[in-house]
Amino acid sequence: MLRIDHIGIAVRNMAESNDLFRKLLGEAHYKIETVTSEKVATSFFHIGESKIELLEATDPESPIAKFIEKRGEGIHHIAFEVADIRAEIDRLEQEGFVPLNREPKRGADNKLVAFLHPKSSNGVLVELCQSV
Repeated sequence: MLRIDHIGIAVRNMAESNDLFRKLLGEAHYKIETVTSEKVATSFFHIGESKIELLEATDPESPIAKFIEKRGEGIHHIAFEVADIRAEIDRLEQEGFVPLNREPKRGADNKLVAFLHPKSSNGVLVELCQSV
């Protein structure tokens, strides 16, 4: 693991949340992006060397919509930057973690991403991400 890349926060309303985090962090988001395959819109804020990623569902059947319905708004995942995502998935699986997807997929912010099941990481959804 190289560093914490970002913390993902599930939100109901991107416009309101962008304004809230602009006030909190003292600067506006630097990018909004839609990830069609995941049915989510994202908004990114810089915070030091890491980022905050706001996640808004674009479909009521998306994982983010289901998360908010079950748990409400809040921290959804923590993402770690890795140099070789496939090797890291293999390493973590050997350590007993359960990948949600063995094959990385395209995510927001021009990254390859894979997730670990929260049941194998103390209830925390872990995202591995590698710059492309």
